[in-house]
Parts: sequence; structure tokens; C-alpha cells
Amino acid sequence: MSENPRSVADPENPEGPAAGHVRVRLDLSYDGKDFSGWARQRTRRTVQGEIEDALRTVTRSSRTYDLTVAGRTDAGVHARGQVAHVDLPLDVWEEHEERLLRRLAGRLPHDVRVWRVAEAPAGFNARFSAVWRRYAYRVTDHPGGVDPLLRGHVLWHDWPLDVAAMNAASAGLLGEHDFAAYCKRREGATTIRTLQRLEWVRDASGVVTATVRADAFCHNMVRSLVGALLFVGDGHRPVEWPAKVLAAGVRDSAVHVVRPHGLTLEEVGYPADELLAARNRAARNKRTLGGAAGGGCAGC
Repeated sequence: MSENPRSVADPENPEGPAAGHVRVRLDLSYDGKDFSGWARQRTRRTVQGEIEDALRTVTRSSRTYDLTVAGRTDAGVHARGQVAHVDLPLDVWEEHEERLLRRLAGRLPHDVRVWRVAEAPAGFNARFSAVWRRYAYRVTDHPGGVDPLLRGHVLWHDWPLDVAAMNAASAGLLGEHDFAAYCKRREGATTIRTLQRLEWVRDASGVVTATVRADAFCHNMVRSLVGALLFVGDGHRPVEWPAKVLAAGVRDSAVHVVRPHGLTLEEVGYPADELLAARNRAARNKRTLGGAAGGGCAGC
């Protein structure tokens, strides 16, 4: 698809669609099991690739329209509340708006669904306008293993878990920090994030769910945090250990990145419409401790 012409941003309006285009918001979900993550790859099946191909087909276009996503998920990670946007030429949008959702449903594979398609308000950017992302990680410590009907979405941990200890350890990680100890570093990217919520709840079936919310996440951050907290829950590490790892600021070989299939992007939060443009601009700044939040979430 790389040979196809692409929509080009208006250089005088880098935060919005090009002249003559309409920004369209897509709300979607997918089962990540058979995808090599979100981002389009030349030889592998990805969520972005499937949706962009479907859009090109149903709009009968010769070009591929690029999607921008709130959070780029890794291979095997699921999403229930993912958000993306695409800039479509005005004539294409007007021709296909009313039937676009149904046509996408007929063209997309069954492991990815678009639930809503709508013209986005001014200033909206799926990635940079977001103020938080909420993930859930699901694990069970049942001695018999995982319910076969849930095996693609729940991790089995072969040790009894103390949820109270995990919540006590989680409290020491909240707030704005440099999460370098829990992130895979990327050249030129900051690892400073504000962790707004991290709590564990065991339901009646015995599944323990971590709810993790932050302004953004760096690569492998959620799965690394979960890995550290599972070690607390099963008694291998003390409650204070995850916060000490965070303060040290370097990767600890004892922190394991847990498997991706237990992780689901549940929801993305945005400010009121009149604040979208300001958030869009602010999130593009490189972040420092105590400074403005950066945008995006890659490979959680």
C-alpha cells in the first residue's frame, strides 16, 4: 500500500485536517490475538492495516487514508474502547457518511469492529487530544487454571494472590514520575507519565482485574507494572519493592513484562469540545517532570 498517495496535512494548520477534508472519529474494538499489534506493517496483519484497507474498499478510493490512533497496542493486546481518526476528502465523506458504518461492518474481519463513525469536533486529534487512557489487565490464580472461554483474555498466575498487598504496593506508584524502570526506552521519547489510578479487584469468579489509568503510557509500561505487582501479590517481593524500583529509575531484571493477552484498552478520555484544540497543542510538547503531558500510548 505504500505506493498509494496519502492525505497530506495542511502545513498552515498542522493540528487539523487539510483544506477540503473532514476529520472523522472512529470508535472501535478488536480481539488482538491474531494481530501483530495496531500499527500497519508491510508483511504482517495489523488492526490499522485492516481498517485502512476496508476504508479504501468501501469508499472505492485509489488512495489509502491514514488512521491516527489514541493508543498503539502491541501484538496480542485487545481493545474495547479504542479511538482513531481519519481525514477524508469532503466529497468522499458526503457520499459515504450515511452508509459507512454498515459497509465497514460488511468488509472488516470479525475480530475488529467499528461501532461509531462521526465528524469530529474542531481541534480533535485521537492521540493528542486525549487526557487519559484506561486499561484493564485480567489474571486468575485459580489452581485449576483459566476458564477455557476466557483463556484469550485472562492470564493464569500459578500462585495465590493477595489483592490487598497488591493494592498497597500500587498506591506507591501513583502520581507523576519518570517510569523509566517500567518502560522500554525509545530514542528521543520521554518516560515521564502521570499514573492516575492503579487498583485491583477480585470478582465473584476469582478473576483479579487491575484497572490502570494514566494520561499516557510508554512502551510496555502497563505489562511491566502488572508483572511487578504480581510478585508482590504472590509473596515473592515486599509491598515496598515496586516503588523502590520506580525510584531507582532503571530496569530491574526481576520485573517481568507479562503476556499481552490479559491486557485490554477499555476507554480513552477527552476534554470538552472547546478544550480539544488546546490539549492537542499542549500534548505535542516534550514532557519534563512538572511540565505538560505528552501524547500517545505505544505498546502497552
